[in-house]
Amino acid sequence: MTDTLTLEEQLAMTAGAAMWSTVGYEKAGIPALSMADGPMGIASGRVDERDIALLTPCPTALGASWDVELNARVGALVGGEAIRMGVDMVLAPNVNLARSPLAGRAFEYFSEEPVLAGVLGAAWTTGLQSTGTASVVKHLVCNDSETDRDRMNAVVDERTLREVYLLPFELCAQAGAGGMLAAYNRVNGDWCAEQHHVLTTIVKGEWAYPGLIMSDWFGTHSTAATLHAGLDLEMPGPARFLGFRANEALAKGDLDTGRIRDAAARVTRAALRFRQDKTAPIVGRDADNLLVEAAAAGFVMLRNEGGLLPLVPGRDRHIAIIGPNAAAPCYQGGTFAKIAVSPQAARPLEAIMARFADHARVDYEPGVDPQPRLPSMPVTPCRDLGDGFASGMTIDYYDGQQADARLIASETRDTNSLVWFAGVHDDVAMLGQPARIVARGIFRAEQDGDHIFYLGATGPVVMRVDGAEVLAQQEPIPSSDVMGKLKSGDARSVSLALRAGQEAAVEVEFTYDPARVHGLWYGIRRPDTPEAMLARAVALAGQADAVILMVGETSDASVESKDRGDTHLPAEQIALIEAVTAANPRTAVVANVGHAFDTRWEDRAAALLIAWYPGEGFGEAIAQVLAGDREPGGRMPVAIAREESDYPAFSLTPDANGDLAYAEGTRIGYRGMADPRHTLGEGSGYADIALLAARVELGDDGGLVVRATVENRSDRAGSDVIQIYRRAPELALCGFAKAHLAPGERRDILIPIARRRLQSWRDGWVDIENPGLFAGRSARDIAFDLSLPALEPIA
Repeated sequence: MTDTLTLEEQLAMTAGAAMWSTVGYEKAGIPALSMADGPMGIASGRVDERDIALLTPCPTALGASWDVELNARVGALVGGEAIRMGVDMVLAPNVNLARSPLAGRAFEYFSEEPVLAGVLGAAWTTGLQSTGTASVVKHLVCNDSETDRDRMNAVVDERTLREVYLLPFELCAQAGAGGMLAAYNRVNGDWCAEQHHVLTTIVKGEWAYPGLIMSDWFGTHSTAATLHAGLDLEMPGPARFLGFRANEALAKGDLDTGRIRDAAARVTRAALRFRQDKTAPIVGRDADNLLVEAAAAGFVMLRNEGGLLPLVPGRDRHIAIIGPNAAAPCYQGGTFAKIAVSPQAARPLEAIMARFADHARVDYEPGVDPQPRLPSMPVTPCRDLGDGFASGMTIDYYDGQQADARLIASETRDTNSLVWFAGVHDDVAMLGQPARIVARGIFRAEQDGDHIFYLGATGPVVMRVDGAEVLAQQEPIPSSDVMGKLKSGDARSVSLALRAGQEAAVEVEFTYDPARVHGLWYGIRRPDTPEAMLARAVALAGQADAVILMVGETSDASVESKDRGDTHLPAEQIALIEAVTAANPRTAVVANVGHAFDTRWEDRAAALLIAWYPGEGFGEAIAQVLAGDREPGGRMPVAIAREESDYPAFSLTPDANGDLAYAEGTRIGYRGMADPRHTLGEGSGYADIALLAARVELGDDGGLVVRATVENRSDRAGSDVIQIYRRAPELALCGFAKAHLAPGERRDILIPIARRRLQSWRDGWVDIENPGLFAGRSARDIAFDLSLPALEPIA
């Protein structure tokens, strides 16, 4: 079809048409494609709390499931959401690796192990694309951290690049992924969008990948070098370096016309493949059930002394729920792909109380502040806009900064953080010119005392309470620093004494200069003290027969464009764990985190359950797992070190030249830890499942198959993950299978081991002479050593 287009028209297809769409030509039968971000669902692109969509467990939680079939079904769920929202291509899955526990987006990564990440990422891709929606796998490649990601250079040797960091992308390519997204960073000196060795030599050449490769948003830096490297599509549009911007380079003869035609053909193939034959979405109760199932499948139980879990309903007459994450759960991390969750989603607190209501007295205390950084803005609108919203701020948009500026739009926004993008929010915010936004609401105090008001913005901003100025940030922010200010989210605060029942009129006036993006954030913290919250929690723990202690993170703990400083839970939460477990050792700690974290306090608790960021099914899933209605089905997708110095890769700060050396090579994560606190694959459920035997057989494809015999020795259904590792040239996962068994069931499961898992890169793929295979249920559980049959030589 591109044959009917001029060369200039084909060149125009190498850049997006707008922020979230491609160029199409109706005359040639080439439709435009719409896109959305989506590792955990379909983000609206507007970062708008009113654009509600289904929120799945984060990839780390899906990785913890070790369940190929479940990941495919979750991918299909997201694909259905894409269809519902008119989206043709989803920027997901993210198959970068959790190289360091400090990575700000580690919750978006399936695992630190490339085989696990690749197999599950490919399954998710297959599920998504079964709906007729394209998967755009990201971020190619070595975008495994956030510090200086727009500038840093990942320095990585060829063997490590191919065996570790490219492997998940290769498996997704084999699964037929529609596209791949080139990362922001450099690899061995070249921008990822200009990395000819990766994009063309390996992906398009050796893998014979037929899909399109696009840039991450604003991730291009050149014209000819980018096209020659193998990038097909620059996003977003309008064009910056490719598309019509490349006409001059074409006229000068700097561009290869064959490369232009190839790029246009790849965009065209995607357009024709993913604009038709859509399936029906998974909706209603089926969607809700899948989200609960997927959340529970990723919960990892690492400790259960004395059989505290499950808390069999009726056994304990008084149950205490303690901790900030019971009432303020962390469903997801803080990226621009954030999903607006349905207000009907049950929080863990409500779901647990409902499950045990007929069997025990259940009381709650947070113990520490659930919103330590930026609290919510609990106000009613200053006026009724007829939009049906009874809570939130009334936002008025003006076309200038002065008092006589024209009001151009108004809306009610029930959020404490607002973001506007040029090309996305042009209907309300005129970001291309100096303008003004005013937010107003009425706050009603529920108790006497000091209330703390917070305010931050990407430009001059003032907060007034009952007409009096209480907070101000008058310094203008250069447009080049706006994104940095937005990402930091830093806020100023002031304390105001209010009486119970007192109403206060809150007004925030934000003036801004032209920029691609702007943001405004605010909140109000009600009276309380850390000492009083802790004392109430400890007193409750001492009275209860059992304690459910829910700790973890807020959505701004794991953020895009910023890595963490350490692996610890907040100090006040560790103090809460120590105090509560001292008051009642029958405490089950539920950790709501998105990455490997320090657990040196775990021996204080009878039980430890890691819930990750489990999506909107969190409440129902944790209530069912704690009560024993479901199994905690997860196994560790990452290892936890005893000390931070034990992580093979920890610091994510590039050197003075911008280089970040992948010095650990292939010994990433558990592979390079001599004695981890918890290693890859660890965890247990409630059922007693035994691995009775394992042996190796030849497969039909030149690889191997491990036949493992498993038996459920308990009276309840359960699951386990049988894992196959090699010892040489370093410890590495080669294959796995999750077995779901009925009570008393015994059967064989087959675990394929691809020939490549028994090879290493040495200027070509060569067989490992003595890989030393073993079968077990974690990376250090050597249940059975496996003898290998003779393999045919590589052709």
